[in-house]
Amino acid sequence: MDGKFPPRIENGLCGPPRIEPLGPEELGEAGWQAMNRARDLTGYPKDAPLHPFLATMCRHTEMFERYMEFGMNFLLNSAIAPRDREMVILRTGWLCDAPYEWCEHVAAGLREGLTRQEIDWISEGPSAPGWDERDRALLRAVDELHGNATISDEVWAVLAEHFDERQLLELPV
Repeated sequence: MDGKFPPRIENGLCGPPRIEPLGPEELGEAGWQAMNRARDLTGYPKDAPLHPFLATMCRHTEMFERYMEFGMNFLLNSAIAPRDREMVILRTGWLCDAPYEWCEHVAAGLREGLTRQEIDWISEGPSAPGWDERDRALLRAVDELHGNATISDEVWAVLAEHFDERQLLELPV
């Protein structure tokens, strides 16, 4: 790589998992129930190979069930547009040097309408050229939450011009 990425992403981009996914023979009854529920919720084909993330999460089926309930509700019923959601996830993954999150969500972002140029800009942050006021405010909110655990009044005011109350409640989550 060319040094553009943070060290953890540069060195571990989509590298081997820290916790190995379970194989089909290792899932057990609870694991298969969780896997099939996740596949149903996500539309992941049952005849496809086990998704590594889902197979890893099956190592702790109780947590996985709760995670899927929350995460899928958030994904399927979110007031936030999919493109905006992916911007927020990608910027968070970037700031946290999270290679898995970044790799998975680059593809998701492209599916949800982000361009490759915008994904490059996400790595640069809200000061990258090309963002409109709304997108810049989204990225600034992520940066502020990451850095200070709060969103400034200035950024909140810009967000409030573009997002309704339900979207504003979801954004920090």
